[in-house]
Formats: sequence, structure tokens, C-alpha cells
Amino acid sequence: MSVSSSSGQPANGARPFWRWLALALLVVVLDQLSKQWILQHYRWGEFTPVTQFFNIVRAHNTGAAFSFLAGQGGWQRWFFVAIAALAALFILWQLRAHGQQRLASAALALILGGAIGNVIDRIAHGYVVDFLDFHWRGAHFPAFNVADMAITLGVVGVLLAEWLRWRQERAAR
Repeated sequence: MSVSSSSGQPANGARPFWRWLALALLVVVLDQLSKQWILQHYRWGEFTPVTQFFNIVRAHNTGAAFSFLAGQGGWQRWFFVAIAALAALFILWQLRAHGQQRLASAALALILGGAIGNVIDRIAHGYVVDFLDFHWRGAHFPAFNVADMAITLGVVGVLLAEWLRWRQERAAR
């Protein structure tokens, strides 16, 4: 039987840690299912207009965000895998240590799930499968995917959690 804290949570923080891992896993599953659907139904470059400003497209990104380092001959594939692995280890450590902090932990879990989703692509294909294409008057925002959305929401969540923590500390002074 585990010892509980006054909040009813296990004293060792195991329950929150597993909750955040489950959220990360959900992101990975949704990301990979959506990418598999795109791979099965679209050829590279093929697209379907959905609205006047949004297409579903099959795009391959060998780089990072906004195709950073995309044309570098292949070394960047393993570089990005290594960075994601280090980030995942750091996030797991943070979730283990601070899993009771809901907003920050949920945000980190989203980042973790997104990073793992894109790493799976890099290892399996050598590129990340992107398929959400927003455009306006001929200008296209770089295509992205579910993992990218999770990472972006996670970063916003981390910034918001830190801002709220800063405000709370400031008010306590």
C-alpha cells in the first residue's frame, strides 16, 4: 500500500508521472495514425483543398521547424534524433520531479509526445511527414502535423506556467 500525501496523491508522485506519460503516448498515437493515413492516401506533393486557406497535403521535411537545415545532406537526421532524445530525457526527469504541477507537466507531456512522434518519422522514413497546409494569397505557412501542434501548444503552456509562477512569486513578496 502506498503512502498518500494530504492531497490524496501518492507521496512518491508516481500517479502524476504516469498520467503525463499517458498524455504523451496519446499525442504519439494520434500523430502516427494521422501520418499513416496521409502516407496511405497521398503521394508526395499531392494535396486536397479543404477551404480557401487550408489544404491537406503530403509533405516531407528533412529539417526541423520551418525546414531548418533541410538541405544538409542527411547528417541532420541523426542530429535532430539526438537532440530529441536529450530533450525527452530532460522532460522525463522534470515530469518525475514536478508531476504535481499540472499546467507545466501537461505542457511538457505535449512536447514529449510531439518530439517522439517526429523522431519516429525521422528514424522510419528519414523525414517528418507533414500534412496541414495553411496559405493566404499565394503565401504558404510551412506544412505541419499533429506532433508539431502538440510541441507548439506545449511551449505555450510552459511559458504560461512560468509566467503564472513568476506572478505568484511576485505577489508573495
